[in-house]
Amino acid sequence: MTVRYRIPNIPLWLDEPDDRIRTRAAEALGVSQSKLGELVVVRRSLDARKKGHIRHLLVVDVQLAEDTKVGPLPPGIIEVADDPMPLPPVTRSHQRPLIVGAGPAGLFAALGLLERGVRSILIDRGKEVVPRRKDVAQLMRDGSLQTESNMNFGEGGAGAYTDGKLSTRIGHPAVRKVVETFARYGEAYGLSRILSEGKPHVGSDLLPCAVEGLRRHLLAQGCEIHWDSRVEDLLLDSQGHCRGVALAGGATLESDRVILAPGNSGRELFELFALRGWGAAPKPFAVGFRVEHPQALIDEIQYGPQAGHPKLSAADYKLAENPKIEGTVRGVFSFCMCPGGIVVPTPTEPEMQCTNGMSNSHRSSRWANAGLVVSVQVDDYAREGFAGPLAGLEWQRKWEREAYRLGGGGYVAPAMRLGDYLKGVASRDLPASSYRPGLKAVDLRSLFPPFIHQGLSEAVRGFERKMRGFLTEEALLVGIESRTSSPVRLSRADNLQSTAVPGLYPCGEGAGYAGGIVSSGVDGLKVAETIAGELS
Repeated sequence: MTVRYRIPNIPLWLDEPDDRIRTRAAEALGVSQSKLGELVVVRRSLDARKKGHIRHLLVVDVQLAEDTKVGPLPPGIIEVADDPMPLPPVTRSHQRPLIVGAGPAGLFAALGLLERGVRSILIDRGKEVVPRRKDVAQLMRDGSLQTESNMNFGEGGAGAYTDGKLSTRIGHPAVRKVVETFARYGEAYGLSRILSEGKPHVGSDLLPCAVEGLRRHLLAQGCEIHWDSRVEDLLLDSQGHCRGVALAGGATLESDRVILAPGNSGRELFELFALRGWGAAPKPFAVGFRVEHPQALIDEIQYGPQAGHPKLSAADYKLAENPKIEGTVRGVFSFCMCPGGIVVPTPTEPEMQCTNGMSNSHRSSRWANAGLVVSVQVDDYAREGFAGPLAGLEWQRKWEREAYRLGGGGYVAPAMRLGDYLKGVASRDLPASSYRPGLKAVDLRSLFPPFIHQGLSEAVRGFERKMRGFLTEEALLVGIESRTSSPVRLSRADNLQSTAVPGLYPCGEGAGYAGGIVSSGVDGLKVAETIAGELS
């Protein structure tokens, strides 16, 4: 019988050839290289803690010949188990589940159900990925917003055009399945590489291709998808159970199980839940700005004298501080860092300005950007007169409207040099930027309450201590970053059904149960497994 072992933390210096991996794997197991069979790099991460002495740390799976004897395994090395048994199929008859939203949560809910023999019907207010790409390009080119087809709405959801990072902080076993799914449906575009990346990154140019591949699989296996179909209401029976959805234009779709995965910009649905008393509540999120630097500067800070080495990709960073502001500890952190990327407009409603970052698979832009945001609590909304389930949403809208006004329209972004922001003086000019449709120099301190600016100012000084050169005249703040996560949570019980509407399954980031592509996909799989279990 062939045995596989997983070996962690195999070092490989930048100037070493890959064949050293086999040498070190054999040494770790205490066997000769001739006894090694297939070796697969499961994970490759970069260790740049020592500037000038950068290395990769690898996790590998290796097979040994049948007659090979291995002594007691060193700490950290484990025997790899076989793949789990396939899931049992659903046997009960049922109506097809409806899935509202074709972002990561909705797509993976559909996939999870299909793997148990349940064909679903997906509904999305936006378009397929190819026509959606044209609307996104027009928004970036001249500020023309299509309210039903943009950076947030359409096939793949917000994640399809905002970088495609597949790293996550959750430890759910389905995380690997999400990464493997994107790799499988993007294999023709070289996405098998993400299976071993320490921080898997698909890229905004390739993620839509993988999403399209997944969609084609769902359709080929009998699922249905309705595009340009915005849900306006839920259909309930006399007992208050969900029995389907009503679409804009008057059409209806019926099912006794509806998965609601609207994304964090599904504001009309949040308003519907608040109006009907269906268990919506405000939740914390974070707001701030996009900070943009020259990528060459970030490379130099992070890599030192080895910056520019051909084996090193564009450098990233992850920063956090916890200053105490007005008696409250505030989390201030970098968010959705995009090395070699661009800043993009992400509005969904007219005359509301907000931004995000994205980068293509090669991360070849000459800029780096990240959200620079401060945590906001429910009490903060109340201090500004916002109350009720939509307090966070209306607070969000207030500052998006003001940012649009400051930019002067057309989704021109209000902006300021980072150094001037800390000094409290207006920027006389602005450095070059990746942002289109353009920038306008304004005093960004007129946006947001004072605690946001106090938190950002203190944190940036801390970031400069950690990354010497971060605070530079070349650094630019672009307004605003306001949709880090949903401002509303739709309540659900342990069975993942709505506490107010049985038969409805709030799901993913928009419902308040995830934060990013991977965690949204995992939540979709969890809801699918729950429904499949009920049908079994």
